[in-house]
Amino acid sequence: MPRYTLVTDEVAIRNYGAWHRLSDRVQRILTPGDWPARLAVALGAPTAVQVERHAVTLSQSLGRASELRVGFAADFHAGPTTSLEVLRSAAHALQAEAPDLLLLGGDFVSLRPEYVDRVVPLVARIAAPLGHYAVLGNHDYWAGADRVAMALRDAGIELLTNRCVTLAEPFTNVSLCGLDDHGSGRPDADAAFSAAGPVKLVLMHSPSGLLDLASHRFSVAFSGHTHGGQIALAGGRPVVVAHGALSRRYNQGRYDLAAGGTLLVSGGVGCTTIPIRINSPPAILVCTIRGASLNGRRDSVPKA
Repeated sequence: MPRYTLVTDEVAIRNYGAWHRLSDRVQRILTPGDWPARLAVALGAPTAVQVERHAVTLSQSLGRASELRVGFAADFHAGPTTSLEVLRSAAHALQAEAPDLLLLGGDFVSLRPEYVDRVVPLVARIAAPLGHYAVLGNHDYWAGADRVAMALRDAGIELLTNRCVTLAEPFTNVSLCGLDDHGSGRPDADAAFSAAGPVKLVLMHSPSGLLDLASHRFSVAFSGHTHGGQIALAGGRPVVVAHGALSRRYNQGRYDLAAGGTLLVSGGVGCTTIPIRINSPPAILVCTIRGASLNGRRDSVPKA
């Protein structure tokens, strides 16, 4: 697996200004451990993780098989405001869904990069015969991207920073296009779509990554970042919207875009700033993608 060079000097990180740096320093001082998350659980904060299920039917063939089951999770935010119980619940939920392919949408940590060791071993153990792939989120860059990337690599999770990979048989028409974070990374859609096949699955952290795709077309895009608001009104309307030009328009759920392609935005697993979620429970996402059959059969990936 290649080694990835990432920008980690906080002065050079895009959209990580003086206010964010000061806020993070204050939070690190006030939260030397995970006492906010433990307190929230002790006071009754739920730790169960919901499963968001979607099905997308494409006109193109996926390859010799015609059904692909994708597990997706984002925004773990391992750190002071996300309990270990929630992280474990998310991993158990993903394992129970038995995905063919596991995609991870970034923001593995909050505040300190070493918190990655709380979440990576959990997701690395999830069975996914077609592999584990990830991109980084803005909080990974803010905390320390090199440390997060190294933990992913050492656990066998492939980082798709502006890279494209084609799946193995029987899904050789399917390519994964990983786009760097819209806010704090350096997205390069041309590199991410280089040599992509007819079915293009985009893995990105934020729905605002759509703005970086330019003229590139895709089949299904997976993103997180928004937390579904984390605190929302009854019915799911967010009280506070995550930063990003498209975070309000595409806050959570499925969006069949007028230009083509389906965007799936997960509510995410963890919390930032405060250790509670209201009307926006922690969630993972599972998408069943069905393609045109070459032989009239609905074969799926062989299980180990």
